[in-house]
Amino acid sequence: MGYDMHITRKPQWFDDDGPEISLDEWKAYLFGESQFASDGSAEVRSLSGAVLRLESEGLAAWCGYSAHEPGGNMAWFLYTKGNLVVKNPDEETRRKMYQVAVALGARVQGDEGEFYGADGEQLNDAPPAASSTATRPWWRFWS
Repeated sequence: MGYDMHITRKPQWFDDDGPEISLDEWKAYLFGESQFASDGSAEVRSLSGAVLRLESEGLAAWCGYSAHEPGGNMAWFLYTKGNLVVKNPDEETRRKMYQVAVALGARVQGDEGEFYGADGEQLNDAPPAASSTATRPWWRFWS
C-alpha cells in the first residue's frame, strides 16, 4: 500500500474519459530527458533476498533523484491509463513531477483529488470534486 500521485490531463485522475497523455508522448519526453532511464522494467530485492520484477512499457526511473541508488531507492514513474503514477513521492519527487506535468500539459494530483504546485506542496484550492458537493445541501447530495 502507499499513496499514489498522478500526472494527468483529466479533470480527475481516475476519470474514465478525458484527455490522456499518450504513451508516445511519454516516450518522446523520456527521449529528450537525460535524467530518466527507461528500459520498461524495475527490480527490487526483498528483505529475504528474493528479486521482485515489474515489466511495463513506459516505466522509467528518475536518475536525477538525490536518493537514487541502483538496486535500491529509486523514483519510478509508471505510465498507465493515460496518466503517469509515482508511489509515495517525497517533496523533491513532487517537484520533478510538476516539471514533467508542465512539459506534458498536465497537472499533479494526489489520490484524494488534491493538486500540487511547482514547490511540491499541496495547492490551497479545494479539489474540484470536494468543492462541487460542499455547496449542495445534504438532501441534494445524491441528485
